[in-house]
Amino acid sequence: MPASSSIKLNTGAEMPTLGLGTWRSQPGAVEHAVEYALKNGYRNIDTATAYGNESEVGQGIKKSGVPREEIFLTTKLNNPDMGRPKEALEYSLKQLDTPYLDLWLMHWPAPMTKEGGADKSIDWLDTWHEMEKLYKAHPEKIKAIGVSNFSVEYLKRLLSNSEVVPAANQIELHPSCPQQEVIDLCVSKGIAVTGYSPLGSEGAPLLKNPTVVKIAEKYGVKPGTILISLQANRPNVNVLPKSVTNERILANATIIDLEPADVVELNQIAKTEPFRACHPSWAGWGNLGFTESV
Repeated sequence: MPASSSIKLNTGAEMPTLGLGTWRSQPGAVEHAVEYALKNGYRNIDTATAYGNESEVGQGIKKSGVPREEIFLTTKLNNPDMGRPKEALEYSLKQLDTPYLDLWLMHWPAPMTKEGGADKSIDWLDTWHEMEKLYKAHPEKIKAIGVSNFSVEYLKRLLSNSEVVPAANQIELHPSCPQQEVIDLCVSKGIAVTGYSPLGSEGAPLLKNPTVVKIAEKYGVKPGTILISLQANRPNVNVLPKSVTNERILANATIIDLEPADVVELNQIAKTEPFRACHPSWAGWGNLGFTESV
């Protein structure tokens, strides 16, 4: 299928297919990256309280001169804040210096203590119910709520016990971790999927993969273009390449149409070279229901 330029959320809002990710982007550098990306056509910015850069992201938005209403802004509830979502929401709004969020995600279904261990006293589903209440009570502050790093098992539990269907599920997506089962469930329930780490995260190992290189040569583009375009060619999926350098921010914005056979071939890479850059076990809750590339 041809690459999309935006996807429609179950709220009716349009979310641009291409977004700027800011995970591991340092304060200072991220402020410039956000400003530069917005000045050069990006309209989707993703951050999180856990990244420690919400304030700088907000400053970058202001410096860009792009009106706030033209920008789709996402941030995420931090794991140690799952017992206090209302306070966490206000903190994010203040740090970003924005009156509202286009999308507020539960970062992981993994409550944690301030010290960094698993907080077994909190059920993530209770936190989701609190997010639902805030969403309903404050439509002027939260345009949509969703989840991140949710497996099929966890999504099914949420959907069976909730009133609000998440607008999106943000997960790791690249040829070594295609997660088609998660995407299929999301599409069937009207949940958009946002893919992070499309190049395979730190070191971008997939840029040198022979299959990726071959398909890049076929289209006369760089391997990174193929990896980012792969997600944009999947129905109901958008993508968050991350960079703080001007050249890469521009290069990452090039999205091409791929033939269906190319998409199939790229997603076969996981059969021989599976890996997951962000393993769910870091949070102290095991694999969180994930079975692929773990």
